[in-house]
Amino acid sequence: MNKELFDKGLKIRREVLGAETVDAVLKSADDFFMPFQEFVTQYCWGEIWGRPGLDRKTRSLLNLAMIATLNRSSELKLHIKGALNNGVTKEEMVEVFLQVAVYAGVPAGLESFRLAREVFAQEGV
Repeated sequence: MNKELFDKGLKIRREVLGAETVDAVLKSADDFFMPFQEFVTQYCWGEIWGRPGLDRKTRSLLNLAMIATLNRSSELKLHIKGALNNGVTKEEMVEVFLQVAVYAGVPAGLESFRLAREVFAQEGV
């Protein structure tokens, strides 16, 4: 593991998803799951999210579209919250999820809207 990239990724991951959420996942990771958490933190968050080419809001919009298309509900809820933290508005999410509905299918779009409403209620948005 590259400690520098891990630490950079951990900082970004906490800022986007919330320290409480990230710390809870890491605390609950056992010997089996920790290598994956290290991988995700180092490469996804440190290497990719830490690149200068796109701002965090743009990365969040891309993630919403891709994760919604893949129909990964747990990850989508997490990234909806992260997108709100990165300045993505409800109106922008409407546009992303409509785009998903057209290109990835209405069920994926519908599930995205449903999950977003759950997160909005939880976050008081």
